[in-house]
Amino acid sequence: MRSAAEIRFRLRQETANLYLLLAQPSFTGDVDWPLNLPDARHCAKALRGSLFEFTVIATAKLILAHRFPLFGTTLETGPQIDWRRDYAHNKTSEAKYFRLVPYLNFAAVGDHKFIWELNRHQHLVLLAQAYLLTGQPDYANEIFAQLETWFEQNPFQRGINWASALEVGFRALSWIWLWHFCGDIMPEALRARFLTSLYQHGRHLYENLSVYFSPNTHLLGEAVALHALGTLFPAFPNAAQWQQRGADVTERQLTFQVKPDGSHFEQSTYYHVYALDFFLFYYLLAGRPSHLEPALKRMAEYLSWLLGPARRIAYFGDDDGGRLFHPQGVRDEFGRATLATCGVLLKPNQWLATRTELAEQASWWIGAEVLSQADTAGMLPQSSKLFPDAGAVFLQSDQMYVQFDAGSFGWGGAGHSHADTLSFVAWYRGEPLLTDPGTFTYLGDPLERNRFRGTAAHNTITIDGQQQAEPAGPFRWNRKPSVQLHAFAPNKDGCFVDATCEYRGFQHRRQILLQGVQLLVLDEVSGPAGEHVLEQVWNLGIAASKVHFAFSEAAQEEPRESSAVYGMKTPSRAFIVRRKGTLPLALAMCLRLDHPIDISVLEARRIFDNEVGK
Repeated sequence: MRSAAEIRFRLRQETANLYLLLAQPSFTGDVDWPLNLPDARHCAKALRGSLFEFTVIATAKLILAHRFPLFGTTLETGPQIDWRRDYAHNKTSEAKYFRLVPYLNFAAVGDHKFIWELNRHQHLVLLAQAYLLTGQPDYANEIFAQLETWFEQNPFQRGINWASALEVGFRALSWIWLWHFCGDIMPEALRARFLTSLYQHGRHLYENLSVYFSPNTHLLGEAVALHALGTLFPAFPNAAQWQQRGADVTERQLTFQVKPDGSHFEQSTYYHVYALDFFLFYYLLAGRPSHLEPALKRMAEYLSWLLGPARRIAYFGDDDGGRLFHPQGVRDEFGRATLATCGVLLKPNQWLATRTELAEQASWWIGAEVLSQADTAGMLPQSSKLFPDAGAVFLQSDQMYVQFDAGSFGWGGAGHSHADTLSFVAWYRGEPLLTDPGTFTYLGDPLERNRFRGTAAHNTITIDGQQQAEPAGPFRWNRKPSVQLHAFAPNKDGCFVDATCEYRGFQHRRQILLQGVQLLVLDEVSGPAGEHVLEQVWNLGIAASKVHFAFSEAAQEEPRESSAVYGMKTPSRAFIVRRKGTLPLALAMCLRLDHPIDISVLEARRIFDNEVGK
């Protein structure tokens, strides 16, 4: 049921959209160049001869050939780019009024993620960086040619590329950088068209903020883009109004979306990085207001633990493949550049930052002088740590690092959460040991969407093959489980943790003890009478062959699939332990680094009873 306030808001929104469609706003003035952003040419000069330059040029050459690196694959469009085409699934949608585009209907338009990712025009920003680094006009000319075709195929408010306000915001942010990097050499006719379209992006954003539709990272990204347009393009009509509204929404969302422990309310590690980048960019454009810094520091601290000693992130919850700035490179390392930016802005010398990590983002956002602050001897997470609002527990010994999900699903419908409560991942000497299966798709295949985000895909227990919650479409869960953390007891070489998850009358209790070279897990399930089937899953990483596993019941190694990048699946392996009987039932697993060991439920229970007694 929609409230009266929401109905009034949506009516005003649709009335404004129809007016914009009929009025076709334009901008006939001019704007300053360069923008009030760090000197891009100075930054490019400082990065010549660097690894960053090498990777940018290599990728830019692919883009010149219309071979676009997206989601871990390369999409080839041929000489003429069809901007409304999903090249991965060979589907093109019409240029109808944006409210009439069924962008969530895969049969009609394909996977909108593949379309939108290309239309964010972040690859054009990379071409502009290549132009600054080399001075070669081919890169700039390609930018201008692609913009011309985009304007022809995507009239204002028509087609799938206007259907999401967040995507409009992403493209506007890219165009801001394009203007800053190469606006001075933009042909005069294109310049006028470009500024009018950028102004139209701002008008569209102002009228279509996702206040009720997606009050999460969608609303946040839209507000940040609106604020950026209002701040950096004061010659635009209504710029001051855009700036103020963008600021108000962004700062409210910092309070609403960020929990007291610094974690993001989506309960997705990927979206935590995403949101932190948005907030950091706003913080810079807003003049670094000090009242925002405590929350940003907490977010950065949480990110430092998500990266851990391996400095790689495990994607708990959804990962849709995007990034606010420079979406190229190794995906599970993206958080490094974000943390490097935090280190420069918020806590110098607190977080690791190599020159390459600073080059990706901080040098362009803050200035080339940050490159002198590279420090590979910064601090890494020590001991073990609990983030109580996220329910995220990090267990650490000398050679092993474990991330345990003892938290609830995300806010509201928990659209970006997975049914992975009490699951955990682990690293051995910096290499993946137990892994998360990833996301794979949002809309391309409903069965695969539910399989990858389902309980049976994760390192936890399934009971009778059921999900911990009921999927209600691709972005909602009903009847979410209740979760309780009973104990968190770190010590000098490990940690003990005890938590329960309850759903549909079942209770799953998991206890974990990391002690030096040994990781011990005890799963106990109680619930309704009758016969039930338990399945315990362990998704294996590349380090699994270097350690010794023991199980209280026979385990089978079976083929699985994982998805490290949106839209792609790769073969993987998992140990599966099954037990059938009347409840209560228990299963134990022991992992040792030095030598094999046998384990039984009774022995595991004795060890954990001793820990609880302590």
